Amino acid sequence: MTRWVPMLFVLLWSTGFIGARYALPFIEPFNLLFIRMLLTLAVFGGLIVAFRAHWPTPRQAMHQMAVGSLVHAAYLGGVFAAIKMQMPAGVASLLVGLQPLLTAVLAWQFMGRTLRPQQWLGLALGLVGVTLVLARGESLANIELPAAALLAIMVALGGISIGTLYQKRFGGDTDLLTGSFFQYLATALWMGLLSSGFEQGEVVWAPQLAVALAWLVFGLSVGAILLLMWMIREGEAAHVATYFYLVPPVTAIESWLLFDERLGVASVLGIGITVAGVYLVLRKSPRRPAG
Repeated sequence: MTRWVPMLFVLLWSTGFIGARYALPFIEPFNLLFIRMLLTLAVFGGLIVAFRAHWPTPRQAMHQMAVGSLVHAAYLGGVFAAIKMQMPAGVASLLVGLQPLLTAVLAWQFMGRTLRPQQWLGLALGLVGVTLVLARGESLANIELPAAALLAIMVALGGISIGTLYQKRFGGDTDLLTGSFFQYLATALWMGLLSSGFEQGEVVWAPQLAVALAWLVFGLSVGAILLLMWMIREGEAAHVATYFYLVPPVTAIESWLLFDERLGVASVLGIGITVAGVYLVLRKSPRRPAG
């Protein structure tokens, strides 16, 4: 069963852009995230009561709020802010797609983690594959990117990369349910501040928004995040981050199926290269015979 957890995580996480695409015509991005966090807190509150989850110590709770500020608030807020400032969603996905490489470098530099040459090659191949998937024959050099949008996406990239390592270092002994509750509590506070400071609070309560919001809460904030926290606890942070390379290809396939977006030869080739790169990172080295 556990071998399918990463694939299920990728499938769920990849639908985040799809859910946002359905929801954002009816609501501003920070307000969407704020409402999503409030609903998520209510769901986790019910799960905590139902499963009688163990509450963390004050120190553990503060660590989890730090993780929430990085993995959720910085990442989601940065991505949504960049897209709001006219950065194409594909370019935003490509830039945050640097996460596996950045996470591996940070783990190597600050946590003493090492990767084999084939794993560094796999990380590089994954980035090449993601670039092919998202470029779709377009020249990224011709896209004008506002400095503020670039800053926002860098905040997102740094947040989720550092947050993954932070959770691995400080969150391993915290209950997944109560730990996630404090992560989302911090995120709700940040999104509330951003929404009240930069948005008008206008919402058009259409059925499409309600369905998208329900999926973002249950599919992403509950399902995908619990799987991610479990994967970080059980595995190497750099290995876990590598699965994020698979998200853009899966999202591209979903967009092709749902929105009839073009999926050309370069994108299909990119998907294959990405999968090969992830395989190289995750493949166990052969054991040398004793003696």
